Amino acid sequence: QVQLMESGGGSVQMGGSLRLSCIISGHLSGSSLQGWGRQVPGKRREVIACVNSGGGSELYADSVKGRFTISQDNSKNTLYLQMDNLKPEDTGIYYCITARGDSCPALLRVSSGGYWGQGTQVTVSS
Repeated sequence: QVQLMESGGGSVQMGGSLRLSCIISGHLSGSSLQGWGRQVPGKRREVIACVNSGGGSELYADSVKGRFTISQDNSKNTLYLQMDNLKPEDTGIYYCITARGDSCPALLRVSSGGYWGQGTQVTVSS
């Protein structure tokens, strides 16, 4: 049974920073990915950051590249998303994700499947 619990959301002014955390309990057999997705108002849910569970190169959606950083602490079973230079259009619900597979490009392209947490709200004011 895989469970994901996000924390760290909140309200911040434009240009500010937040760090999201996600504790992942249970592990998927075989190759797996970890990532972050979001649902912003008026848009479909999307995966914005991804990394292989065992570490390696990260992949980001163009909308967050250069501003967001995904990282892992496997000793704590915790995934992080550091969000800097936040913009009002980043407002939405952010989800922690784990999925079978080894292709971050595929996960970003499909933006579905796998296990998603309950989400944490991020609000950026102008």
